[in-house]
Amino acid sequence: MSSITYSTELRPDPLLCRIVVLSGVMFSGIGVVLILRLPLPPFALLLGSVVWLVQSVRELRQIDRDYGRCRRLRLAADGGILLLDIDGNWHTGRFLPGSILLRRIGWIRVKHDERRTGAMLFRGSCRESHDWRRLQVIWRHIGAVS
Repeated sequence: MSSITYSTELRPDPLLCRIVVLSGVMFSGIGVVLILRLPLPPFALLLGSVVWLVQSVRELRQIDRDYGRCRRLRLAADGGILLLDIDGNWHTGRFLPGSILLRRIGWIRVKHDERRTGAMLFRGSCRESHDWRRLQVIWRHIGAVS
């Protein structure tokens, strides 16, 4: 069997999306508290807090949209990625640096639509899921190449 046909599919978990977004909200609030504790003039503190909050909201909305748009990720042994959107169309993508795969959880960063990047949190168990086991094998293969 050719290694190119070896692939796995993952489905984004809505619970993990909520965890990511809620932790982002929490850390955004902590960031504002830290900014307000800096020894700067009040105007700079206000400006820094507003900029921090605007950027945090933008990123969290993007993560939430990515979870809502993606129905499945198909990962191939050659490092290629296909993303199934809500309309049933497949789009090509690729892994980005910063992706992490541990034994039971993974943070997958992808580039798709030429400009857009996204990241999703996944979880699984090699003992319970053949797809998760295949993902682990693909990940080791891609890591050895890059």
